[in-house]
Amino acid sequence: MQDAQVHLLLFKKMISFTFKKTCFVILLSAVLWGCSGTEEQATDPTDVQETNRKAMLTSLADNIIIPSYASFKSKFDVMVSKSDAFIAKPEAAQLTEFRQAWAEAYTEWQKAEIFEFGPGETYVIRNYYNIYPANAAGITADISETSPNLEVPASYDRQGFPALDYLINGVGADDSAILQYYSGADGTKRLAHIKRLTSRMSSLLSKVTADWNSTARETFINKTGLDISSSTSLMVNSVVLHYERYIRSGKFGIPSGAMLNGVPAPEKVEGFYKKDLSLTLAKTAQQAYVDFFNGKSVKTGTEGLSLKTYLNGIGAKDSATGKTLTDIINAQFEASNRKLGVLKPNLYDEVKTNNQAMKDTYTEMQKSVRMLKVDMTSAMSITITYTDNDGD
Repeated sequence: MQDAQVHLLLFKKMISFTFKKTCFVILLSAVLWGCSGTEEQATDPTDVQETNRKAMLTSLADNIIIPSYASFKSKFDVMVSKSDAFIAKPEAAQLTEFRQAWAEAYTEWQKAEIFEFGPGETYVIRNYYNIYPANAAGITADISETSPNLEVPASYDRQGFPALDYLINGVGADDSAILQYYSGADGTKRLAHIKRLTSRMSSLLSKVTADWNSTARETFINKTGLDISSSTSLMVNSVVLHYERYIRSGKFGIPSGAMLNGVPAPEKVEGFYKKDLSLTLAKTAQQAYVDFFNGKSVKTGTEGLSLKTYLNGIGAKDSATGKTLTDIINAQFEASNRKLGVLKPNLYDEVKTNNQAMKDTYTEMQKSVRMLKVDMTSAMSITITYTDNDGD
């Protein structure tokens, strides 16, 4: 009887322990399940980053891209008006006004040329607007044709701002010779070709701006992923390529010979026939790029959501120094600005007489290329999809 009572007591204690253990396990599981659900909901990095990307893309579209095209269109429309006045009356005063409007529009174009994605890429507007040096022989051949084909890649260097540069600055040794070029029967054909070129530019610009102001904007801000067809990936690839090829290489690397086995090519500077404009174009392009990276609004001048804020938001830093990647990139941009600051306005002459300064500018910009193309894209998980041949 005593043994039975002992066994009963042990059984009751075992039941009590098992029940308590079961309750503890159930309670712990409930707590962990609840915590897990809350944590996942609050810190899902994919959702957070996609939201941030949409906000960034919206800000860039509304505060920089679309307003930049609008600002350029204002300058461009003035240029077209002045060109029409020159065509109607090819005299000295009209030529001077046309040139001034052309220079202002060309300078403003540097701020919109960055956006070779979306409609810019669709219509390849950069290639039709600003491939230099101009093909003078090709332009002359086009003048003699009734309907030259200006829609093929072979025509890139026969139109746009460089072609107009040749036609208003390069067809004669001085203004008297240039005005003489537009006299007589041949002059009429030459004036008609100026109209043909400005009309072509106007048509392309209208298509690009119309698209950005309609469906292209919605497509741009809503493709928030990071795959190679996403807006962020396409934009980052495009702007990195722009800095690498069209600012670093086009404006400095090629004319200085730094990318041509050390052989200078001053004839390849931008604005070749209006040489004292070349540095202005380069400085404007550089600053426009810095402003885009930092999200500086065209409308207000204040910084908003941008590549800079996105990189800061994902904590992109240099592992060696702990500095934010955006601080390092901006410091390098400033280093390039200092190199630009010592150059004289005529980059053709700089290549001829001060080419080391041109090469130094190229070298400084190359450092920015590496940061943008390697460090920035790696931090953002962006794949570079374009190719080059200079080892970056």
